[in-house]
Amino acid sequence: MRLPVLSVVLAIAATVNALHFYLDANQKRCFIEELPTDTVVEGKYRALEWSEPQQKYVEDPELGIIVEVQEEPSGHMVVKTTGPSDGRFTFTSHEAGDHSICLSTNYTSWFSHTHIRLHLDIVVGSTRPNAEHDRTHVSELANKLRDLNRKLEDVRREQQYQREREADYRNLSEATNARAVWYSIAQIIVLLVTCAWQLRHLKRFFEDRKMR
Repeated sequence: MRLPVLSVVLAIAATVNALHFYLDANQKRCFIEELPTDTVVEGKYRALEWSEPQQKYVEDPELGIIVEVQEEPSGHMVVKTTGPSDGRFTFTSHEAGDHSICLSTNYTSWFSHTHIRLHLDIVVGSTRPNAEHDRTHVSELANKLRDLNRKLEDVRREQQYQREREADYRNLSEATNARAVWYSIAQIIVLLVTCAWQLRHLKRFFEDRKMR
Protein backbone atom coordinates (compact mmCIF):
# COMPACT_ATOMS: atom_id res chain seq x y z
CA MET A 1 0.00 0.00 0.00
CA ARG A 2 2.95 2.37 0.44
CA LEU A 3 3.94 2.42 -3.24
CA PRO A 4 0.65 3.88 -4.64
CA VAL A 5 0.54 6.56 -1.92
CA LEU A 6 4.16 7.50 -2.60
CA SER A 7 3.44 7.70 -6.33
CA VAL A 8 0.53 10.08 -5.78
CA VAL A 9 2.62 12.35 -3.57
CA LEU A 10 5.49 12.39 -6.05
CA ALA A 11 3.05 13.37 -8.81
CA ILE A 12 2.31 16.66 -6.99
CA ALA A 13 5.01 18.86 -8.46
CA ALA A 14 5.56 22.57 -8.84
CA THR A 15 3.84 24.13 -11.85
CA VAL A 16 6.28 24.89 -14.66
CA ASN A 17 5.37 27.18 -17.57
CA ALA A 18 7.91 27.25 -20.40
CA LEU A 19 7.32 29.34 -23.51
CA HIS A 20 8.98 31.64 -25.99
CA PHE A 21 7.56 34.67 -27.76
CA TYR A 22 8.57 37.62 -29.93
CA LEU A 23 8.33 41.34 -29.21
CA ASP A 24 9.60 44.60 -30.62
CA ALA A 25 11.96 46.90 -28.74
CA ASN A 26 9.16 49.09 -27.34
CA GLN A 27 6.61 46.39 -26.61
CA LYS A 28 5.62 44.89 -23.25
CA ARG A 29 4.26 41.39 -22.81
CA CYS A 30 2.29 40.44 -19.70
CA PHE A 31 1.14 37.12 -18.29
CA ILE A 32 -1.38 36.46 -15.52
CA GLU A 33 -0.69 33.85 -12.82
CA GLU A 34 -3.30 33.02 -10.16
CA LEU A 35 -1.34 32.33 -6.97
CA PRO A 36 -2.18 31.26 -3.41
CA THR A 37 -0.77 33.15 -0.45
CA ASP A 38 2.97 32.79 0.35
CA THR A 39 3.83 31.04 -2.91
CA VAL A 40 7.36 31.33 -4.30
CA VAL A 41 7.62 31.99 -8.05
CA GLU A 42 10.90 31.69 -9.95
CA GLY A 43 11.35 32.95 -13.49
CA LYS A 44 14.26 32.45 -15.88
CA TYR A 45 14.50 34.23 -19.22
CA ARG A 46 16.89 34.48 -22.17
CA ALA A 47 16.52 37.19 -24.80
CA LEU A 48 18.03 37.09 -28.29
CA GLU A 49 18.13 40.04 -30.69
CA TRP A 50 17.68 39.75 -34.46
CA SER A 51 20.88 40.50 -36.41
CA GLU A 52 20.42 41.64 -39.99
CA PRO A 53 24.04 40.97 -41.02
CA GLN A 54 23.98 37.44 -39.61
CA GLN A 55 20.28 36.82 -40.42
CA LYS A 56 19.64 35.13 -37.09
CA TYR A 57 18.92 35.82 -33.43
CA VAL A 58 22.06 36.46 -31.39
CA GLU A 59 22.97 37.59 -27.89
CA ASP A 60 23.47 41.34 -27.36
CA PRO A 61 25.35 42.39 -24.20
CA GLU A 62 23.68 45.83 -24.32
CA LEU A 63 20.19 44.37 -24.30
CA GLY A 64 18.46 44.50 -20.90
CA ILE A 65 15.16 43.01 -19.80
CA ILE A 66 12.76 44.88 -17.49
CA VAL A 67 10.68 42.62 -15.24
CA GLU A 68 7.58 44.02 -13.49
CA VAL A 69 5.29 41.96 -11.25
CA GLN A 70 2.20 43.47 -9.63
CA GLU A 71 -0.83 42.22 -7.76
CA GLU A 72 -4.19 42.51 -9.49
CA PRO A 73 -6.48 44.37 -9.18
CA SER A 74 -4.80 46.41 -6.40
CA GLY A 75 -1.85 47.32 -8.66
CA HIS A 76 0.66 46.79 -5.82
CA MET A 77 4.12 46.44 -7.38
CA VAL A 78 5.92 43.31 -6.12
CA VAL A 79 8.95 43.33 -8.45
CA LYS A 80 10.41 46.00 -10.73
CA THR A 81 13.95 45.33 -11.89
CA THR A 82 16.16 45.50 -14.96
CA GLY A 83 18.42 42.54 -15.64
CA PRO A 84 20.73 41.31 -18.40
CA SER A 85 19.53 39.55 -21.52
CA ASP A 86 19.97 36.21 -19.74
CA GLY A 87 18.77 36.33 -16.15
CA ARG A 88 16.23 35.29 -13.56
CA PHE A 89 13.82 36.76 -10.99
CA THR A 90 12.11 35.48 -7.84
CA PHE A 91 9.19 36.74 -5.76
CA THR A 92 6.74 35.52 -3.12
CA SER A 93 3.00 36.24 -3.31
CA HIS A 94 1.79 38.12 -0.22
CA GLU A 95 -1.91 37.88 -1.13
CA ALA A 96 -3.93 35.24 -2.94
CA GLY A 97 -5.15 36.20 -6.41
CA ASP A 98 -3.98 37.16 -9.88
CA HIS A 99 -0.43 38.44 -10.41
CA SER A 100 0.63 40.21 -13.61
CA ILE A 101 4.16 39.33 -14.85
CA CYS A 102 5.34 41.79 -17.54
CA LEU A 103 8.58 41.82 -19.54
CA SER A 104 9.97 44.53 -21.82
CA THR A 105 13.36 45.76 -23.06
CA ASN A 106 15.50 48.68 -21.93
CA TYR A 107 15.39 50.24 -25.40
CA THR A 108 13.64 53.62 -25.25
CA SER A 109 13.60 54.77 -28.87
CA TRP A 110 10.12 54.68 -30.41
CA PHE A 111 11.70 54.46 -33.87
CA SER A 112 13.64 51.29 -33.12
CA HIS A 113 12.67 48.26 -35.22
CA THR A 114 14.65 45.73 -33.21
CA HIS A 115 12.98 42.34 -32.85
CA ILE A 116 13.52 40.20 -29.77
CA ARG A 117 12.92 36.50 -29.21
CA LEU A 118 12.47 35.81 -25.52
CA HIS A 119 12.48 32.39 -23.85
CA LEU A 120 10.72 32.33 -20.47
CA ASP A 121 10.43 29.59 -17.85
CA ILE A 122 8.15 30.24 -14.84
CA VAL A 123 8.15 27.82 -11.91
CA VAL A 124 5.24 28.28 -9.48
CA GLY A 125 5.49 26.83 -5.99
CA SER A 126 9.25 26.32 -5.85
CA THR A 127 11.55 27.11 -2.95
CA ARG A 128 15.16 28.18 -2.84
CA PRO A 129 17.60 25.58 -1.56
CA ASN A 130 18.99 26.08 1.92
CA ALA A 131 22.64 27.11 1.85
CA GLU A 132 23.21 25.61 5.30
CA HIS A 133 22.72 22.12 3.95
CA ASP A 134 25.82 20.72 2.35
CA ARG A 135 24.74 18.44 -0.45
CA THR A 136 27.84 16.32 -0.10
CA HIS A 137 26.63 15.19 3.35
CA VAL A 138 22.97 14.67 2.51
CA SER A 139 21.82 11.24 1.41
CA GLU A 140 19.51 10.62 -1.53
CA LEU A 141 16.71 9.60 0.83
CA ALA A 142 17.00 12.87 2.80
CA ASN A 143 16.73 14.84 -0.46
CA LYS A 144 13.55 13.00 -1.41
CA LEU A 145 12.02 13.60 2.02
CA ARG A 146 12.77 17.33 1.76
CA ASP A 147 11.12 17.46 -1.67
CA LEU A 148 8.06 15.67 -0.33
CA ASN A 149 7.76 18.13 2.55
CA ARG A 150 7.98 21.03 0.11
CA LYS A 151 5.25 19.58 -2.12
CA LEU A 152 2.99 18.88 0.85
CA GLU A 153 3.46 22.49 1.96
CA ASP A 154 2.38 23.61 -1.53
CA VAL A 155 -0.76 21.48 -1.17
CA ARG A 156 -1.48 23.06 2.22
CA ARG A 157 -1.19 26.58 0.73
CA GLU A 158 -3.51 25.60 -2.11
CA GLN A 159 -6.08 24.29 0.36
CA GLN A 160 -5.82 27.52 2.35
CA TYR A 161 -6.40 29.49 -0.83
CA GLN A 162 -9.50 27.43 -1.63
CA ARG A 163 -10.85 28.02 1.89
CA GLU A 164 -10.36 31.78 1.44
CA ARG A 165 -12.27 31.70 -1.84
CA GLU A 166 -15.10 29.68 -0.27
CA ALA A 167 -15.33 32.20 2.59
CA ASP A 168 -15.57 35.09 0.10
CA TYR A 169 -18.30 33.25 -1.82
CA ARG A 170 -20.22 32.54 1.40
CA ASN A 171 -20.06 36.22 2.44
CA LEU A 172 -21.30 37.27 -0.99
CA SER A 173 -24.19 34.79 -0.83
CA GLU A 174 -25.21 35.99 2.63
CA ALA A 175 -25.16 39.62 1.50
CA THR A 176 -27.28 38.75 -1.56
CA ASN A 177 -29.79 36.85 0.57
CA ALA A 178 -30.05 39.76 3.01
CA ARG A 179 -30.79 42.17 0.17
CA ALA A 180 -33.45 39.78 -1.18
CA VAL A 181 -35.13 39.61 2.26
CA TRP A 182 -35.24 43.40 2.62
CA TYR A 183 -36.60 43.70 -0.90
CA SER A 184 -39.39 41.24 -0.07
CA ILE A 185 -40.22 43.14 3.12
CA ALA A 186 -40.38 46.41 1.17
CA GLN A 187 -42.75 44.81 -1.35
CA ILE A 188 -45.04 43.58 1.45
CA ILE A 189 -45.12 47.06 3.04
CA VAL A 190 -46.00 48.67 -0.29
CA LEU A 191 -48.73 46.06 -0.85
CA LEU A 192 -50.24 46.68 2.62
CA VAL A 193 -50.20 50.46 2.13
CA THR A 194 -51.86 50.05 -1.28
CA CYS A 195 -54.58 47.78 0.15
CA ALA A 196 -55.25 50.20 3.02
CA TRP A 197 -55.54 53.11 0.59
CA GLN A 198 -57.92 51.17 -1.66
CA LEU A 199 -60.11 50.10 1.29
CA ARG A 200 -60.29 53.70 2.52
CA HIS A 201 -61.17 54.88 -0.95
CA LEU A 202 -63.94 52.26 -1.30
CA LYS A 203 -65.32 53.13 2.13
CA ARG A 204 -65.63 56.81 1.17
CA PHE A 205 -67.18 55.83 -2.14
CA PHE A 206 -69.95 53.75 -0.49
CA GLU A 207 -70.57 56.41 2.15
CA ASP A 208 -71.09 59.00 -0.61
CA ARG A 209 -73.51 56.67 -2.40
CA LYS A 210 -75.56 56.22 0.79
CA MET A 211 -75.79 59.95 1.35
CA ARG A 212 -77.18 60.42 -2.14
